[in-house]
Amino acid sequence: MILLADIRLNRLLQWLQSCFQTSDIVLSSLDGDAGFRRYFRFTHSNKDYIAVDAPKDYCNNEQFVYISNYLSKLGIRVPKIHHYDKENGYFCLEDLGKTLLADVLTPDSVEAYYQSALSPLYLLSKADISQVELPDYDAAFIHTELNIFTEWLLDKHLALTLTVQEQKLIAQTNEVLVASALEQPKVVMHRDYHSRNIMLSNLSDLSVIDFQDAVKGPITYDVVSLLRDCYVRWPTALVNKVFDNFCEHVSQELALSVSKEQWRRWFDLMGMQRHIKASGIFARLNYRDGKTHYMKDIPLTLNYIVDVCKLYPELSDFGQFVERRVLSSFQQGGNIL
Repeated sequence: MILLADIRLNRLLQWLQSCFQTSDIVLSSLDGDAGFRRYFRFTHSNKDYIAVDAPKDYCNNEQFVYISNYLSKLGIRVPKIHHYDKENGYFCLEDLGKTLLADVLTPDSVEAYYQSALSPLYLLSKADISQVELPDYDAAFIHTELNIFTEWLLDKHLALTLTVQEQKLIAQTNEVLVASALEQPKVVMHRDYHSRNIMLSNLSDLSVIDFQDAVKGPITYDVVSLLRDCYVRWPTALVNKVFDNFCEHVSQELALSVSKEQWRRWFDLMGMQRHIKASGIFARLNYRDGKTHYMKDIPLTLNYIVDVCKLYPELSDFGQFVERRVLSSFQQGGNIL
């Protein structure tokens, strides 16, 4: 149940009562995302809504509104904003239902669902990035994300004392990943496009959420986020098949002349960069934000990294470092919390 002592929640409830001109609103707490937002469901006149408490000092609410409108204009379904309190950071959104794409994926259904989930990415890839005001996913941005791995996972969680050679290895690997990302065609990028951020009504009715951190960045970022999900792993043959379809489609739409080998390298290294960042973020969520349940997802992200490094000689040493110094700590069961 919701605590009456929660001042922000009381104010959110009062605001909703004012919006709907009724005192008969009861909020039910929902699981939130990895940020500072809190979500609640309520019903009014036999229609469900989502209420969001998004403190403006911690949440980029204006960006959420801007990107919501932008994605909608592109033809990507997002939750409609019914009401918005800019000053206090409160939203009343359309309720898209209770089914995440992650909830329905099975070995038999995943290919069809993933092919359908590529459609929003096709629309994003065709968008004119000069017409949208979004941050640039540049070298400084990528380095900042990669450094989360060292700061929160290696230092804070594992308390590893890195040798000079290991520090140099990490720096060299980061440069390889940044270079690969920056040489890719740049598109509007969701930045957290995976099966927990896609709502499902039916196979042809997908809606996208948690898009407020969108940027202009590498074309493979969102597709690798989907296909090499930090929370679930699918067979390599399936991932390759769906990715090949993506490459063929966007190459035709954008008139790109990119070899299959280049696409694959971009995809592999982009995924590796994302998994390095994610493993650090999972540790940060634990220590900074008290969200302990993300720690169990770190081994999968590290295994993705190890597997990709085996495919590229210049990354071999880093893969061995992750396997021997980092992943082994989790396999021993002593550092998950």
